[in-house]
Amino acid sequence: MSNLAIYDMDRTVTRRPSYTPFLLHCALRRAPWRLLLLPIVVASMLAYMLRLIDRARLKEINHHLLLGARTHPNELKPLVDGFADGQVAKNVRPGARRAIARDKAEGRRVVLATASYRLYADAIAERLGFDDVIGTGSVIGLDDRVHAKIAGENCYGPAKLRMIADWVEKSGLKGAHGHVRFYSDHVSDQPAFEWSDEPVAVNPHGKLRRLAGERGWTIEDWG
Repeated sequence: MSNLAIYDMDRTVTRRPSYTPFLLHCALRRAPWRLLLLPIVVASMLAYMLRLIDRARLKEINHHLLLGARTHPNELKPLVDGFADGQVAKNVRPGARRAIARDKAEGRRVVLATASYRLYADAIAERLGFDDVIGTGSVIGLDDRVHAKIAGENCYGPAKLRMIADWVEKSGLKGAHGHVRFYSDHVSDQPAFEWSDEPVAVNPHGKLRRLAGERGWTIEDWG
């Protein structure tokens, strides 16, 4: 029986979002001319706000604009490593470090479940001592390049719970895992909160704070 501790990443483990900073980090170091495309990035964000495109398509468009349509993993590795080092050094909540240490001391399997791309979430998770990562995947083409296309679902909202359930089954834990503690800052993770045995709202925004109060969920401030 394996008890689990499952963490959202952006604004839960980290203080600030990571996706756009990752793309900007890569553009600045790999192809600074791509920063000239930022007005199109802003336009795509406006299209998302107007519900003309969904979150998955927004990610694919911005990936294409700032990182490129196809990138070899060898080109990405130093960029990913540098970004992950910076995030772990400057963008991790102190309370997240304490919670990870506590969960590991309790013998829990510590899992990161994030809408962020596994392109860089894996590297951040490794540096923080996570055992597993569930996240948004990227298509790897026959050319061995990382394409600006999401593989499967964007790990967000109800899709995150589906991907957690898929991971549980593939890990041989279906019907065999024990107590599940789930941490997130955002109400979009309500399906995973309700599935877990111990929901913990971390630095919650207004909607989640109200929901946590109504449901009696734990609320924590991780700084």
